[in-house]
Amino acid sequence: MIKSVFAAAAALSMSAGAAVAGPYVNVETNAGWAGDDYTGATTDLHVGYEGNIGNGDAAWYIQGGPSIVSPDGAESETRYSGKIGASAPLSDSVGVYGELSAATAGTEFSADDLNVGGKLGVKYSF
Repeated sequence: MIKSVFAAAAALSMSAGAAVAGPYVNVETNAGWAGDDYTGATTDLHVGYEGNIGNGDAAWYIQGGPSIVSPDGAESETRYSGKIGASAPLSDSVGVYGELSAATAGTEFSADDLNVGGKLGVKYSF
């Protein structure tokens, strides 16, 4: 089943253009190391939706789904995560973006056990 999800995500990402608004699949793995010691990885299998804000170049997205947490030397477990974000140009070469994310701390959903994070950034293109 996991191979099917990865194959579908790869096919969708290659067939859809970046400017197309609407639904999408995002498969992302984040791995970690402490020095040369591998600590594990988390793979998000998200379904999302994106669109433009008004008639301008500003955009938003929302996505969520299962996250497979695979610590090194321990059994993997499935948790749940989601993200919401937006980006907007300030000029032809400067843009701003932000994202709010949340993930369950265990295999059961509980609002008391959510890990929440955020990021804000400025991107300069030259």
